[in-house]
Amino acid sequence: MGQKDNLDLTKPLCISVVAAARLLGVSRNTGYEMARLGQLPTLRCGQRRLVVPRAALMKMLEEVGERHEKRKE
Repeated sequence: MGQKDNLDLTKPLCISVVAAARLLGVSRNTGYEMARLGQLPTLRCGQRRLVVPRAALMKMLEEVGERHEKRKE
């Protein structure tokens, strides 16, 4: 059984770049800069709207945490 089996459908699957930036503790502008540089996983909805998949954001943070832990060893 994978992560898909644990989907919490009470929360949106995607959040705004601003909300993701807030969760990361960075400014709105930094969030959009991270998205532009590919440091923040995003999807384009239509021509203008960028959203951040919640699962991709969590996976990104887990991977960064794992790399950080490996450096400590």
